[in-house]
Amino acid sequence: MGVLLRVERELWRSGVVRVAGVDEVGVGPLAGPVVAAAVILPHTVKVRGVDDSKTLTAARREELAAKIRACALGIGLGIVDVPDIDRLNIYHAALEAMRRAVVALPIAPEHVVVDARRIPDLNMPQTPLIDGDARSYCVAAASIVAKVARDGLMRDLDRLYPEYGFVENMGYGTPQHLAAIDRCGPSPVHRRSFSPVRQLRFGFTTD
Repeated sequence: MGVLLRVERELWRSGVVRVAGVDEVGVGPLAGPVVAAAVILPHTVKVRGVDDSKTLTAARREELAAKIRACALGIGLGIVDVPDIDRLNIYHAALEAMRRAVVALPIAPEHVVVDARRIPDLNMPQTPLIDGDARSYCVAAASIVAKVARDGLMRDLDRLYPEYGFVENMGYGTPQHLAAIDRCGPSPVHRRSFSPVRQLRFGFTTD
C-alpha cells in the first residue's frame, strides 16, 4: 500500500489536496461500452488490498469497490457506448470516457493521475503514469471501480442478448463468443469497427 501511495503522497506534500486517479476498462472487447472511473481518496485512506483490477478476482473487486465508494471523497464514471466507439475509434473513445469520468466528479480535482495517457480538454494538471494501475493507489482504485461498473453493464446486456454469453466473456473475443457472432450475427452492441466483427460474413462495413 505504501509503494502505491508514493505518487499521491508526493502531490499531497506539495500542497495538492484533491488528487484524482483515472483509469478505463473495456478497450479490447468486441462488444459493450468503454467505461472509465475517476476516484479522489482522502489522505487517511486505509482500504487494504487495492491493486490493478486485472490481478483481482471478480468477488474481490466487488468487495473493494464497495469499500472505495464508502471512503472516497468523490467518484465519477464516464461511459462511451458502441456507436461513439465506432465513430471516434477506441483510442479516442477511451480518452473521452476518462474525460467524462473527471467531469462527473462531485468535486473538482486539483491534479489528475492517469494511466499512461493525457486526457484532452481538462483544465487541471495531469501526470500520465505508465502502468499507473500498478503504481498509483488512486489509479488502481479507479481501475477497480471502472471494472465493476462495466461488468455490471455487461450483465445487463447479457439479459438482453443471452446468445452471446456476455456474462462469461464480458464482450471479449473468446472462441465461444466468436462462434456466437458467426452463428447469430453481431448484435446492436457489437463494435462494427473491430476487425473480428467487421470481417465476418454479414456484410457490415465501417463506411
